[in-house]
Amino acid sequence: MVPRRLLLVGEGNFSFAAALSKVVDSSARLIATCLQHYADLARDPVAVKNLRELGERGTEVRFGVDCTQLANAFELHDREFDRIYFNFPHCGRKAGVAKNRELLARFFQSCADVLAEEGEVHVALCRGQGGTPADKPQREWHNSWQVVAMAAQGGLILSDVLPFRCEAVPGYKCTGYRSQDKSFHVEGALNHIFTRSLPFESSQPRVFRIKLGQQWFSFLEPEALAGKLNRSFLEASSCHPIKTINDKLIAELGTAFPLQWLKCSFPLLPQENSRIFPSWDFNNLSAFWISLHEDNSHSESLTGEPPQEMEDFLVGFSEISLPQSPQRDSERETHEEICSHIRFCLRYSLLVHAPAVVQAPDFRPGTLYILSGPVFRKCHILPYSAPAFHETLIILGINQNLKHDYLPPLLDHLRGILHRLLTQTLPESAKLSSSVEFILQATANNYMIHIKSPNFGPDCSKDLMIGSVTTSTSITHKDQCFVIVSINLDLLTMVICSIPDWRMLWTFDNRFLKNFVPGKIVPFKSYSLYPPCYVHDISFWLDEKKRFDEVEFHTVARAVSQETVISIQLLGRFQHPKTEKVSLCYRLTYQTCDKALTQLQVASMQYQFRKVIQQQLHVIPR
Repeated sequence: MVPRRLLLVGEGNFSFAAALSKVVDSSARLIATCLQHYADLARDPVAVKNLRELGERGTEVRFGVDCTQLANAFELHDREFDRIYFNFPHCGRKAGVAKNRELLARFFQSCADVLAEEGEVHVALCRGQGGTPADKPQREWHNSWQVVAMAAQGGLILSDVLPFRCEAVPGYKCTGYRSQDKSFHVEGALNHIFTRSLPFESSQPRVFRIKLGQQWFSFLEPEALAGKLNRSFLEASSCHPIKTINDKLIAELGTAFPLQWLKCSFPLLPQENSRIFPSWDFNNLSAFWISLHEDNSHSESLTGEPPQEMEDFLVGFSEISLPQSPQRDSERETHEEICSHIRFCLRYSLLVHAPAVVQAPDFRPGTLYILSGPVFRKCHILPYSAPAFHETLIILGINQNLKHDYLPPLLDHLRGILHRLLTQTLPESAKLSSSVEFILQATANNYMIHIKSPNFGPDCSKDLMIGSVTTSTSITHKDQCFVIVSINLDLLTMVICSIPDWRMLWTFDNRFLKNFVPGKIVPFKSYSLYPPCYVHDISFWLDEKKRFDEVEFHTVARAVSQETVISIQLLGRFQHPKTEKVSLCYRLTYQTCDKALTQLQVASMQYQFRKVIQQQLHVIPR
């Protein structure tokens, strides 16, 4: 997109404006501004010459413009700039890093008032000032201008960093070093490009309406899963990379085996204990439990947004047989009363659908049955552990006597497919360092699928478990053996497309999907670079009458922080010598992958976290 409206702030001698005016598109409007008044510049022959050139080209020049108060300089109809340039900002004289940080923060906040929705803010800084890893060498964080953290105060994220080259704008001479007629040291200088971030309000829990029989019910999305239900990443119309990887995986499986692709219902399940496969088990504490409420209205939801209706849910609930109340056999219970007797949870694995698949009358041994869909489970906050992800389940039924004839070819074919997918975005020199292994478990005839790829970054020796292969018998099919392959599509997609953070897969920012071409595998280029980290510690006394659930502690942290806590580390455990009460101390690290996050926002989240764990986990913060 060709920028149509360009704003230059903090011009010193207007040499940058004069140089840019020579190369800018003729249809663009360039406005150059400075803090000084014309009388202050009249003694500078270079400034006078540049101003004369700008006048001859029809470039608009404004004096006395404070870059921290841009809304005051432009009327409402005269804003919406596509680009705002600020080269080598400085408070003047021997201002320290704190004052220059304040200048940047106020400038970025001011930019938010006049920047177009898809506009850019370009800030050139001398080597080391920005405090990002792009600086060579990188300054210590406390001794830098912390440009990314300052930009977050204006709702902006760092989307690109490029070398600042004076030769690209012939005639430009930066001036104003320590308020003198001297140039800044521009060797190794960097141009930081910022764009708007999505606000945190977009991640609030939503209300969903579902139909059970002839009655409508509603439920609130769990806070820890805000923005993760009903995203339709695997639907036919989706161009999400998870769908691309899944389609290619299944298409290649179809070259060696007959396939039957099955549709998944919406992931809400009643609490049932029908275990066709005895070896499968599940910890109820890992489930997200849902409460249904009768809903006959079409009014706004509890969140202020219209409730979302679940069309696929009609299919899912048609398979649920509701129990009859033993006390009221002769009376018709309302749906609300029936639902009060059933616990519903979000689907924790596609394995729950396997019994229905193998019991179907048209189930054919030798055919691969494919199920793909989202699953949800509570878990610890770890780099590759997500409470929501997409799973593909491959079910193969074979005669017990033919197990060793079918299993090795299936595993070899799957290994080859995964290896080809993993190496699609790698240069030839790096392909040999990628590997797929099926590691046999010592306690059972099951395998864990481990992958290794240079796409992990410097730590390419790291193994990542992306799935499992289970062999099991069935109560109803004793003559058959079933091979169940489960693959975490999100982790596989992250590695193949070089996506560094699983949270990026769930972003609402359209720039993520614009990075990809439907049906093609391409590496991801991040639009949010070097987000700052904020660290807070918390300690609390445990209630000796209540069991402390650490997974629930992590789940509350996810919910309260809107998934900005990336690490929780246990620092210590203390037992009081007299009262024998136990205290735990944890360190929480906050960081986003796609949004601007400020220190003030984090402090508010930490304060709220202390309140919520006291209410929900029955601990006493210290």
